[in-house]
Amino acid sequence: MSLLERIHSPADLKALSRAELDQLAAEIRHVIIQTVARRAGHLAPNLGVVELTLALHRVFDSPRDKIIWDVGHQSYPHKLVTGRFDRFDTLRSLGGIKGYPARDESDHDPFGTCHGSTSISAALGFAVARDLAGEDFHVVAVIGDGALTGGMAFEGLNNAGELRRRMLVVLNDNEWSISPNVGAIARYLTRLTTHRFYRQFERDVYELLGRVPRLGHRAQEAARRIKEGLANLVVPGVLFEELGLKYYGPIDGHDLDLLMHTLIELKEVPGPVLLHVVTKKGKGYAPAESDAGTFHGVGVFDPETGTSSKSAKKTYTQVFGETAVEIAARLPKVVAVTAAMTDNTGLKPFAKRFPDRFFDVGMAEEHGVTFSAGLAAGGLIPLTTIYSTFLQRGFDQIIHDVAVQNLHVVFCVDRAGLVGEDGGPQHGAFDVGFLRMIPGVVVMQPRNGEELRDMLWTAVQHEGPIAVRYPRANVPEENLGTREPRVLPLGVSEQLRAGGDVAILALGTMVAPALAAAETLAGEGMSATVVNARFAAPVDETTILGLARSIGRIVTIEENVLAGGFGDAVHQCLARHDLSTTSLLHIGLPDAFVTHGKRDELLATVGLDALGLAARVRDWVRAHQRQYT
Repeated sequence: MSLLERIHSPADLKALSRAELDQLAAEIRHVIIQTVARRAGHLAPNLGVVELTLALHRVFDSPRDKIIWDVGHQSYPHKLVTGRFDRFDTLRSLGGIKGYPARDESDHDPFGTCHGSTSISAALGFAVARDLAGEDFHVVAVIGDGALTGGMAFEGLNNAGELRRRMLVVLNDNEWSISPNVGAIARYLTRLTTHRFYRQFERDVYELLGRVPRLGHRAQEAARRIKEGLANLVVPGVLFEELGLKYYGPIDGHDLDLLMHTLIELKEVPGPVLLHVVTKKGKGYAPAESDAGTFHGVGVFDPETGTSSKSAKKTYTQVFGETAVEIAARLPKVVAVTAAMTDNTGLKPFAKRFPDRFFDVGMAEEHGVTFSAGLAAGGLIPLTTIYSTFLQRGFDQIIHDVAVQNLHVVFCVDRAGLVGEDGGPQHGAFDVGFLRMIPGVVVMQPRNGEELRDMLWTAVQHEGPIAVRYPRANVPEENLGTREPRVLPLGVSEQLRAGGDVAILALGTMVAPALAAAETLAGEGMSATVVNARFAAPVDETTILGLARSIGRIVTIEENVLAGGFGDAVHQCLARHDLSTTSLLHIGLPDAFVTHGKRDELLATVGLDALGLAARVRDWVRAHQRQYT
């Protein structure tokens, strides 16, 4: 029996010898590598926190003590030592354990996380709740992997310093988020700075030692080493000390003895404390150590070589990235903005081709949106490329800074709809509604790769805020055509099939299953018109009104929640023209947070595959036919 098989809770760690802890760390890394190779998921960030996880659970007493993992994509070792080893091979699969901490999965997950920069605020909430209840336990927030570039983290630090509640913030400094960390904060934590204390030391002490007879060179070398130590020992702490947190570190995040000793000591320190640990992302697996960006989140791969098989089909993200480069080559005013997602949004070729026109703002979507507004106000055309789930964080900025001023920002909304194995909070289920409700914002979704190219070209020609949403999926074409992208007339749909029993208006990814469903219905004697809606805002009023008057039964289908979505837009259109008595069926994502699993499995589960759509439409039409006969 392996050591890991004997660990059913963190309490079991306390009985292990020091040598057994090292063995356990090696077993944890092996299990994570082998499981992620089969299931896909986050690899490098989890490999980097193995020793830190063991030290935290050896010193603290979870679940009584609360350990909150920021972002949560580094929580696999935590799951393995908190009673989930026997289910770990179900990671991110339908019905299996989640890829992030979840309150409904384990008592050892006190707070669900998925988006970055939330842990400090949540931990402070736990600390205040503890003190008001007169309880006595420890609260630990583990933040890093780029999350400290998010402004919310500093809001939490500021409030923690003000309230002065007993809590520990562990800053896991690995110089990475998903892409390499960017910005002043990243540089502040990972390189020498020009702090006043440091400059004073360099000017006075270093030069003085250089003048010591016969020892000048050696003295200067010793001083150089002391300088570097002081830069790390004194300077990084200044910011956190000024915010009101006691700062300790940086220390080696892979030295178990040092970690455990330090954590034990810090348990006794009153008030908020920040421990700065330095780790290596991908630690213990050579391919991930040498290419942490690629191995941050991976698909299925060969654990022996680190190589993965590539699909012959292109993804929407790849088509976007290629088209962005093509557009930028034609239009010098086009720039690209992303939030710590250079690789995963397909913008790596853009960054390489146009480095002066590419901007990674770090894990700071709110800033990214307003920064884009400034770029647009300055005469540029930003392709602001953010996952749907993360664009939610910039909602206020989209309204206040972009839409109110009618600025030409192109929102490239990746991962719109069901994203698959990441599940729950990562699904792009709300963007149609929260974008469509904003006056003046155009919202489009393509049905294939060629239409994505057309929509991006349309977007850069448009004046004002405009959004193109597209899924985490392959484009349906075997090979994209070579024709030039064209400008689509705003708010104009495309009829793909004619029929007289029911009209189906499908948005984006739902066009293909709608066509397949119509084919199935035709075999049963029911004819359906199928329309590629293209636009959720503005909708094609001419087509909608025509179908309402000629057929009288309309079905809307979207990969988005129904509240405020495309179906609502169609309903409002009919109401404005006194046609609200038209029979309507709205099909979309359920009024619930969809679980995790393969994208195709989830679409079938929620009835958005061809079979599910055919059944829903058939039953609805037949019910209406019986009603009126």
